[in-house]
Amino acid sequence: MIVLAGTIGAGKSSLAEILATHFQSEAFYEPVEENEVLPLFYQDPEKYAFLLQIYFLNKRFASIKAARKKENNVLDRSIYEDSLLFHLNADLGRTTKTEVAVYDELLANMLEELPLATYQKRPDLLVHIKVSLETMLKRIKQRGREYEQIEQDETLYAYYKELNKRYDTWFEHYDASPKIQIDGDRLDFITDEKAQKIVIKQIETKLDEIS
Repeated sequence: MIVLAGTIGAGKSSLAEILATHFQSEAFYEPVEENEVLPLFYQDPEKYAFLLQIYFLNKRFASIKAARKKENNVLDRSIYEDSLLFHLNADLGRTTKTEVAVYDELLANMLEELPLATYQKRPDLLVHIKVSLETMLKRIKQRGREYEQIEQDETLYAYYKELNKRYDTWFEHYDASPKIQIDGDRLDFITDEKAQKIVIKQIETKLDEIS
């Protein structure tokens, strides 16, 4: 099982589709379009930050269990990123201390339960797509979700900037499985077929090293 990681607009869903096609497997996607909580969060982060993260955590846990029933599947978001996203909102004053305590305990319990529900707790490989803030903002603009646009809320710029910065630190300290970092600025695998092949080769090489 390969799991992808990266900030908003990094290209996780696109790369999940590319890898699933290449490995003739199935991709499991983070629910976005059908997520009724996400637009509410952008409208009122203080009210919906906790609910949004619980929603994502629940869906992600279900995806992991489903992915483990088959071989060579790809998840477009890692459960290990959940804490990063939630604690950023906590640091911004969007959650209460009680919500933080409940969330941290729930996440820990879920991670302990994974071995009981599946034959392996950790992913075989985590792929972090590193992109600059400029690329992140361009991708957000291109995909056109109205509630994500800075034009709708100027405070989102600072939020996106801090989120992108925290991902670098998060990847440095991630040790739950083997990992690899892809340069999403240099390798535009979303639109460039040559870049796609380079990324696939990098991932295959890493899988060979750890097998």
